[in-house]
Amino acid sequence: MKQQSRFILSILSFGYAFLYIPLASVVFFSFNASNLATVWGGFSTRWYGELFRNDQVLEALFLSVRIALTSATLATILGTMAGLVLARFGRFKGRTLFSGMITSPMVMPEVITGLSLLLLFITLQQITGWPGQRGFSTITIAHTTFSMAYVAVIVQSRLVSMDESLEEAAMDLGGRPLRVVFDITLPLIAPAMIAGWLLAFTLSLDDLVIASFVSGPGSTTLPMLIFSKVKLGVSPDINALASLIIVTVGLGVVLAWLFGRRRSSKAQ
Repeated sequence: MKQQSRFILSILSFGYAFLYIPLASVVFFSFNASNLATVWGGFSTRWYGELFRNDQVLEALFLSVRIALTSATLATILGTMAGLVLARFGRFKGRTLFSGMITSPMVMPEVITGLSLLLLFITLQQITGWPGQRGFSTITIAHTTFSMAYVAVIVQSRLVSMDESLEEAAMDLGGRPLRVVFDITLPLIAPAMIAGWLLAFTLSLDDLVIASFVSGPGSTTLPMLIFSKVKLGVSPDINALASLIIVTVGLGVVLAWLFGRRRSSKAQ
């Protein structure tokens, strides 16, 4: 048993080291005074100042955040509706096709998704004149399209495992179906909706391939900007940007853990 425990501990230690040592090195070199990203030249916060003076990076960051907020909200609304249909409407005509259309963006290669959406937008532009220029709207639609599938699956899983007797009791007491949905169903699946929104936000903020297909001049997202800079060589300000993202995500995880722990302690 001791040998087995040591083996498992060794595997876990190696896995965590493989994941977190590169992240730690990025944070470490973000305080590098040298112009070379991987050559230590002394401690300095110079590159954080350079980062906040870089208008190109800030514009790409604000655009990515706007797209992520909008697409995550739309994906949560549409995905929740799709999850409700799949979990509560039973067997209906076209259910198999509808379910397949919901889950297909999850398994479809991003290159195919991005190419198909690009062809769609080009066709719409030729027929209707919209979109006049690919940018915020086209990227938002694209991100909503593939991220709503994840929200639908999460919400459907929560609804399937939920006790339907609460909804039935509300209807027995005279509640209309729509009122039951808003007063009973949605509050009960709110954690799943929040989880779906966070996942959709992360997927949108992280996307590179699909955004590269459906974006146009003047609509460079943060992943696209970072990728273009990496191709020319990593600069120290990218280390600073990555460090800020790591710290933000870390704080979000800690706050979520504290919130969950507080809720569980209140429930007890």
